[in-house]
Amino acid sequence: MERTLIKDLGQKVGEKAFIQGSVSVRRDQGKMVFFDFRDRSGSVQGVVLPKSEAIETAKEVRSEYVVSAEGTVNKRPDKNVNLDVQNGDIELEVHSINILSKAEIPFELGSDVNLDTYLDHLPFTLRSEKSKNIFKIQATIAEAFREAMRGRDFIEFQTPSIVGGDAEGGAAAFKVDYYYDQKAFLATSPQLYKQMMAGVFERVFTVCKIFRGEKHATTRHLSEAVCMDFEMTFIKDHTDVMNMLEHVMKHIVAKVIEKHGDTLQNMGVEMLLVPEKFPVLKLREAQEILGVSQSEPDLEPEHERALWEWAKKEHNSDFVFVTHFPLSKRPFYTYEDEEDRGYTKYFDLLFRGLEINSGGQRVHDYRELVERIKGKGLDPEKFSFYLEAFKVGMPPHGGSSTGLERMTARLLDLHNVKEATLFPRDLNRIDSLLSTDEK
Repeated sequence: MERTLIKDLGQKVGEKAFIQGSVSVRRDQGKMVFFDFRDRSGSVQGVVLPKSEAIETAKEVRSEYVVSAEGTVNKRPDKNVNLDVQNGDIELEVHSINILSKAEIPFELGSDVNLDTYLDHLPFTLRSEKSKNIFKIQATIAEAFREAMRGRDFIEFQTPSIVGGDAEGGAAAFKVDYYYDQKAFLATSPQLYKQMMAGVFERVFTVCKIFRGEKHATTRHLSEAVCMDFEMTFIKDHTDVMNMLEHVMKHIVAKVIEKHGDTLQNMGVEMLLVPEKFPVLKLREAQEILGVSQSEPDLEPEHERALWEWAKKEHNSDFVFVTHFPLSKRPFYTYEDEEDRGYTKYFDLLFRGLEINSGGQRVHDYRELVERIKGKGLDPEKFSFYLEAFKVGMPPHGGSSTGLERMTARLLDLHNVKEATLFPRDLNRIDSLLSTDEK
């Protein structure tokens, strides 16, 4: 018999059906055994009656066993109907059941365990309903980003993960062994490559992995992360980039609500606040609102959270742009505001109290870029490949980079970005916790 997905069982009432999947719950009531079966499409209750040929096998089955089952799809009695759950008006009367794979589980799936325990058992805990929902929503975020970009005439390209140096000139890069003992590094950013590609196609985007060896052990930092980046040419200034990013964010939020509205509600996620225009503050204005020193070059995490409270109260917004960071603390390619010397046409986008995006206008003049590289104490010769794009002519351009895991975490109100990362890499973990003992 051909397999039927569980979500389609409601169309086969009174008929026989064959399903395959896992056992979420087993309830042995002596003469009868009840199961909650699940597959990729959903779940359904099954029952093995006392005189069924399947009763002996059913008593062997435990939670997380992988099985196939054949039976008749029946309407539930009216008193047992539960319209709040999928297939709450039917059940599968199981005639035969076959064990495809047995399971030895460390704890009940979906148990409330601490984060380290959850991460130590990811091959198992990722199967929980909460985890599956997190990463279904994350897939929609990435899909909606691509959709928004293509809708505005952007072309996707793939960036290299192995590079000749650190693009930012500051972030700690992971060294890798390369051919003939040459120095190479894992990419800390697609920045230089997307600028080069903007000179080719005018509008480009990429969804890529980046790697940073900074020694952070916080709820917001990862050693390996996914960036959703775009770069666009022939801009007037950084506000064109901000307007494009605002369009992208609105599209992502709308798609997530459209596809996962019920899930968000079931997870207790607060309604997303998306105003017609995102509020914009210069860094100094934000610092004045917060009552902190304007001599600081950036915002602390507690400042970002306080600005979210301000944005909610004053603008009914979960988003707020902060612009004009000091030039001295930004990468060499960052454009200086001609009317506000010493400050940049650069921005961060804060979402629910966390920086999820940085971007701005870039320097496009070859000679100025060379001087800026020198001013950061870097050697222009090491950037000759990148600089050729400017030597042969580059339009005014800018772009931005959004952290996929950070956006997912804040959208779903997750405490730690690792919860929004399938297999987190950080200071202390590669799949399992690293031992600090010398071997």
